[in-house]
Parts: sequence; structure tokens; C-alpha cells
Amino acid sequence: MPPLREFVESLEKIWDSRWLTNAGPFHQELEKALAGRLGVKYLSLFSNGTLALITALQALRIRGEVITTPYSFVATTHSLKWNGIKPVFVDIEPEYLNIDPGRIEAAITSETTAILPVHVYGNPCDTAGIQRIADAYDLKVIYDAAHAFGTKRRGNSILNCGDLSILSFHATKVFSTIEGGAIVCHDEKMKRHIDDLKNFGFRDEVTVVASGINAKMNELQAAYGLLQLKYIDEWIAKNKAVSDCYRARLGSVEGLGLIPEPPGCSLPYSYFPVLIDSKEYGMTRDELYEKLKEYNVFGRRYFYPLISSFSSYRDLPSAAAENLPVAVKTAGRILCLPIYGDLALDSVERICDMLEMFRR
Repeated sequence: MPPLREFVESLEKIWDSRWLTNAGPFHQELEKALAGRLGVKYLSLFSNGTLALITALQALRIRGEVITTPYSFVATTHSLKWNGIKPVFVDIEPEYLNIDPGRIEAAITSETTAILPVHVYGNPCDTAGIQRIADAYDLKVIYDAAHAFGTKRRGNSILNCGDLSILSFHATKVFSTIEGGAIVCHDEKMKRHIDDLKNFGFRDEVTVVASGINAKMNELQAAYGLLQLKYIDEWIAKNKAVSDCYRARLGSVEGLGLIPEPPGCSLPYSYFPVLIDSKEYGMTRDELYEKLKEYNVFGRRYFYPLISSFSSYRDLPSAAAENLPVAVKTAGRILCLPIYGDLALDSVERICDMLEMFRR
């Protein structure tokens, strides 16, 4: 969190102006600052990432079926259901746990209108492979980039891939507006359409151009975000130091599998997932999860359970476990270790000591 005194100074400005929401000065400043920081042309702020996803699907008029991953936070698929769209799950690839492009084409039907991949843990999808398929079948691509704040491949922002990209600024993310999100798009016309949709469809005081929703970010959130942006490079550097420490200590521990860092990429280092092989490690993922809690170390089984196993989706033909072997196996083995900017490196070392000690 940014220094409280700095946030109070921002709040005083808001109190003085009495402009609390509806694209006030903090909102306008944050949109411009984020577009510059992230290397994108157009960015529209939202009150949260889920509403950004729901609105993105509306903006592109997506209907029918959308191919997506079961290995994500449930908001990814809920956004489809809220739009009356049928999710079609395909399996993930085992290296970075992103949607497997090699399985997308077989899932395309006459009802398919889009692909909704997720940059899991901030590691970029095979965007070129996904785009080739989308172009061949005239499909839209919307990236759930909730984890991918600042992710770049060979110096280029991955937020510029696909038709739209969605960011989350939830309190758990490396960049936060407490709650919040954004849609990244590539042209001014689409930006204007998205801005209309998030404000009830109003173009001006008397003109409603679309059936919109109320998804605007307020001034308090935007002010908080501007302060977060002030410190973001420092926090990402601290996250990287934590990640580097984990990699140095855990890379040789049998039974703990680490996801490789993708070559040529800059990452936010928001997550440090490990895959527990119970036979080699001598303890299941759930046993380790509970054991760490005894020492006040709180990991996260992220993502578990799979979206496809929830009651809202398990009856879909594409949700059958035999269709998703990599995702099913991963969900039963994954554990994200604590990582955040204020986590002291000696605490990281102690966590690593525990993980070495617990191995049987």
C-alpha cells in the first residue's frame, strides 16, 4: 500500500473539488498514465476486472460459443455466462499452464465466435499461435490479462495482442486500485464505444447509444492507483528478488516443480507457483498446504478447483475430466507460495528451509 499521508493528500483534493466519480481529474490522469506505463494506445478504467470482462464481450458483440481455459479464476467464465455465451473448455499446455493452441482448432464449431485465453501467472500465452487460428476462422480474441500487468515479450507489451485485453486491479494484484480493472483496445472508436458502455450507454446528457452498465472507476480508486503507479517499479523489483530467492533455493528440491521463466520476457512476478509431486516429495499438495499453515505460512491452491468442476459448468461436454488431463493434474498439484514486495528475504529463506525439511 502507498504511504497513508500521500493518500490523505489526494483525498483532500477530492474533498475540495467534490468530484467523486464520472471521469474526474484523477480518473483522467490515471488512464493516461497507465497507457503510457503499459505501452498501449487506449485504456479504459473500470470499477473491477469482472465488469471489464463482461463489457469487453458486449463491446465486440460476442455470442454463441467461446473457447476458453478451465485453469483460471472463475470470473473468466462467469463473464461468458452473464452474457449468455456458452464456454467451451480446452486443455492447457504443461509448461506455462496457458491454454494449449494445439487443442483450440478441434473445439471450433459453427457457433464459435471468439477465444478467451488467460496469461496465467503473468506468463504470456502463445499469442502468435492463437492469432493464426483466430484469423483462419474469423474469430475474435479477448485476453484475460488479470495477472499480466507490465508483462512484455521482447520489449513489447502483450496487452497489444488480440482484439482486447482485460486487466484486474484488485487488492491482490501487483498494481491495485483496491478494486478496479481496465480494457485495453487499439483504436479511438473502440475506446469511445467502451466508455459509452461502462456509463449506461450515455454519449452525452440526453443521448443513450447502447444498453450500457455502470462500471466506472471512482475518484478515490483512481487516486489510490496513481500512488500505486508511483511505486510500482520498486515493488516489482522486490517481487523479483523474492522470486529469484525461491528459484535459487527450490530448483533442486526433488518433488517441487517450478514453472520456467519465459525467455525474452519482463514479468510482474506476482505469483510463485510450485507443482508438488507427492511420490517424489513424500507429501501431497494438500498435506503441504496444511503443514505450512501450522507455521503461519499461507500459500494458495491457485487454481483449484478447476472452473470446469464447479456446478455451473460441470455438465458441459467440454468440462469432462478426460478432455482436460493436464489441467486436472495441475489443479491437484499447484501451490502458490507467498510473494509480495514487503516479504523479507530472510522470511523467504525460512519458507525454503521448511519446504526442504518437510520433504520425506
